[in-house]
Amino acid sequence: MAFKGLTPINYGGREVWPLIEGGKGVSATNHLSSGAWAAAGGIGTVSAVNADTYDEVGNPIPQVYPQATRLERFEQLVRYAIDGATEQVKRAHEMSNGRGAININVLWEMGGAQRVLEGVLENCKGLVTGVTCGAGMPYKLAEIAQRFNVHYLPIISSARAFRALWKRSYSKVPELMAAVVYEDPWLAGGHNGLSNAEDPRQPQDPYPRVKELRETMRKEGVSEDTAIVMAGGVWFLREWEDWIDNPELGKIAFQFGTRPLLTEESPIPQVWKDLLRNVEPGDVLLHKFSPTGFYSSAVKTSFLYDLMHRSERQIPVYKRDQEEGTSPLADKGKAKSFYITSEDRQKALRWMAEGYTEALKTPDDTVVFVTPESAEQIRTDQQNCMGCLSHCQFSSWMDHDTHTTGRLADPRSFCIQKTLQNIAHGGDPDQNLAFAGHAAYRFKQDPFYSNNFTPSVKQLVDRILTGD
Repeated sequence: MAFKGLTPINYGGREVWPLIEGGKGVSATNHLSSGAWAAAGGIGTVSAVNADTYDEVGNPIPQVYPQATRLERFEQLVRYAIDGATEQVKRAHEMSNGRGAININVLWEMGGAQRVLEGVLENCKGLVTGVTCGAGMPYKLAEIAQRFNVHYLPIISSARAFRALWKRSYSKVPELMAAVVYEDPWLAGGHNGLSNAEDPRQPQDPYPRVKELRETMRKEGVSEDTAIVMAGGVWFLREWEDWIDNPELGKIAFQFGTRPLLTEESPIPQVWKDLLRNVEPGDVLLHKFSPTGFYSSAVKTSFLYDLMHRSERQIPVYKRDQEEGTSPLADKGKAKSFYITSEDRQKALRWMAEGYTEALKTPDDTVVFVTPESAEQIRTDQQNCMGCLSHCQFSSWMDHDTHTTGRLADPRSFCIQKTLQNIAHGGDPDQNLAFAGHAAYRFKQDPFYSNNFTPSVKQLVDRILTGD
């Protein structure tokens, strides 16, 4: 018996529950979780972002990049991505036993996004029902979906963003747009679509924003059959009772990103699952250290604190004679060309006395102070860039034209591919980026997870359907 008002929907020719598994980046959502979610009658989502392939005994094959140049490593990354996502979709389809549906999730700002998406859809004809896609403005999503005859579900964070995409592209292929995913920028985990006009410290109630989205969709003539998927902060359906069967909002579905992380089938390592059980309110930080340039939400670990403190140890630098009363930071090396004020010199001397002796230049005419070990690691990670983003602030890589953004590489950021691969394959969450939605603290409060209970995906979906 489903929660009051929640009824199955027709999606891809099948009846499914309007419950969608969030896609969750590098290897945090794979065939095990998505196949099980579909088998439970929902819409499972394979992450098509540098997904794993396996050896003969079923172990993930490490993705290594011995190539000499970034461009060669990038080509290797695209091959890995297509092969991995293809294998994940085929395995998920088998696991689903003909129930539910399988979507794939791609990030438009990932390196080679269009090539990867086209390669996977070419290899998986008839197996993928729809493509969810966000992290940027994926104008080409509709034409790719049309070419391969799959549904598409754009991920947006405002009515304004949807309108821009609709006017430019989606209005030409309206029949394949199965839903619009509203990903709340203050509640969702991973990368968040905050605009420059929105304050990261001032969350807005999602209801008026989703109401405005539906009004915009109606104004543009979008079919009432096109659902809006609420993503970010969804835990108990009973808390969203007034959204279901609400004429203002129209057809609504719900996406769960954080809750499926703590299931038997979830592929994330046990140490990450244990971390999630102990998250307290306020432990998830909306920050801007990601090399994508987007805000993103992750658990406050030592890794994240290091980035926070690194940016705090930052002072402006000037060219010679640019600013009155400045003098060189040091009398040798690169630092002799960094002119600083006497007030900032006191800060710099204090940080250097604490061991943060390396001053690294940023694209914003500042320097950050780090230890020699950190400086060496930052340089190594930048040199090892494999082009996982279309534009990377950390390494200055760009996946087209000149293959450089033309901006100085930013030492206040980090290699996102490295850390997400590490944490997904057993790395210590304290030393890596641990994505989670802002409701992750509820694992500790929800009696369903008491006594260290970890549900199967089927048990979780059944529980969600009760309203809890």
